[in-house]
Amino acid sequence: MTSPTPRPAPDRSEAVLSRLQLLVTRKLDGLLQGDYAGLLPGPGSEAGESREYRPGDDVRRMDWPVTARTTTPHVRRTVADRELETWLALDLSASLDFGTGKWLKREVVVAAAAAITHLTVRGGNRIGAVIGTGGGASAPARRWRAGPPPVGPGVLTRLPARSGRKEAQGLLRAVAGTAIQPGRGDLGALVDMLNRPPRRRGVAVVVSDFLAPTEQWARPMRKLRVRHDVLAIEVVDPRELELPDVGVLPVVDPESGELHEVQTADPRLRQRYAEAAAAQRAAISAALRGAGAAHLRLRTDRDWLLDMVRFVAAQRHARTRGTTR
Repeated sequence: MTSPTPRPAPDRSEAVLSRLQLLVTRKLDGLLQGDYAGLLPGPGSEAGESREYRPGDDVRRMDWPVTARTTTPHVRRTVADRELETWLALDLSASLDFGTGKWLKREVVVAAAAAITHLTVRGGNRIGAVIGTGGGASAPARRWRAGPPPVGPGVLTRLPARSGRKEAQGLLRAVAGTAIQPGRGDLGALVDMLNRPPRRRGVAVVVSDFLAPTEQWARPMRKLRVRHDVLAIEVVDPRELELPDVGVLPVVDPESGELHEVQTADPRLRQRYAEAAAAQRAAISAALRGAGAAHLRLRTDRDWLLDMVRFVAAQRHARTRGTTR
């Protein structure tokens, strides 16, 4: 019998989480002004302002009186006058246990979860999460009640949506304390956990490196977009985009355990690698765009919080551009 993968030290997890929350609070509080301060607009039932129609808008929200009066298509915005439910799908498979920049990719996943939680958990809003780890075939989803989430091969864990800062802190501690398992995860099954059972309209955020084949997760993402506003946060390390010239480089696939030796001194090999990586990222972007998801890319060698602040500001500007009273 093999012993389970050791969990991260609780003290270290708490220290990292406290540091992340301090960073998030200091830099994002300035954006928390207005009717709704989330990363994406939340659905509501109270009629709000009208703005000009833009490609991709839901035609069911067409404001026909304003359209007739101005002869320009307009859509009616809605104000999130009730609590908003946000769900996180967090990919913590083995490929996320990697990083050559300031952060590991898994740390950026936890950081993104902390930022989203800070932006949404106020005014009675509820937030929940599903977490996927590696280990091959997925085990049946388990419901988290207290303490750290269960760990095992192919575990998909559900943390129920709850309101309140105390519950949000418990969710983040559970996420930060989740141990990454060896083996391949199933990103499609993880996203599908947000589709079943059907939930009321809200915001769904998928955080992953999206390195799984696009055909595995593209359809669940499109299905998720039918009922929810979807944000896809792609976590990238610079070594996944290009190789440095460091001679013979031993490389281990974290999901399969296969060892390869790569001669990085070969400029043609580095060029082919960069071209293949660019094509892969373009395919990921195209699949997310085809699913109708907003796309945010965070890198382990950049200020991920600054990138997130810029994204929030751009989303707010796009939502208010062309608004009429």
